[in-house]
Amino acid sequence: MSPRDQLVDQIMEVMEAAFDPAFGEAWNRRQVADALVLPSTHALVLDAGGNIIASSDRTGHGEWSAQDDAGSPAGFVLTRHAVDEEELLLIGVVPACRRRGLGQMLIDRLFDAARARGATRIFLEMRRGNPAINLYRKVGFEPIGERPNYYRLANGNRVDAITFGRSI
Repeated sequence: MSPRDQLVDQIMEVMEAAFDPAFGEAWNRRQVADALVLPSTHALVLDAGGNIIASSDRTGHGEWSAQDDAGSPAGFVLTRHAVDEEELLLIGVVPACRRRGLGQMLIDRLFDAARARGATRIFLEMRRGNPAINLYRKVGFEPIGERPNYYRLANGNRVDAITFGRSI
């Protein structure tokens, strides 16, 4: 199995455990794989101890890396870079590893990698009511906009999207 396929597998494993289907926020395997083909998309997967077990490092040689003997994936971040901005597309931590600092580790590593790629700002969008807002606020993200009724939940109800930004 290629390192890229391993990376997709690890992201999907975390996403399936971490994302509640009621909110429809998870991507399918094809969406993740297609995003990772783009040179502007970056991913990082950590195990429960905060060790990097897979990544797509496009700042250097565009190489994929995945450790065959790595621990189980516990969290991931997926981003897209454009000029001097980075967009946090997805972040997830398996429920058993939440509230242990893994989410903050992922974001801290995102900040470092985004700076290395030349980003000066990071943006993200989330549904209103997402408890991840506590983490985003803790690491310095501030709300900068809203999209009314943007997301459609599994039950058909709609919920607002909130856009956040942070300088790095």
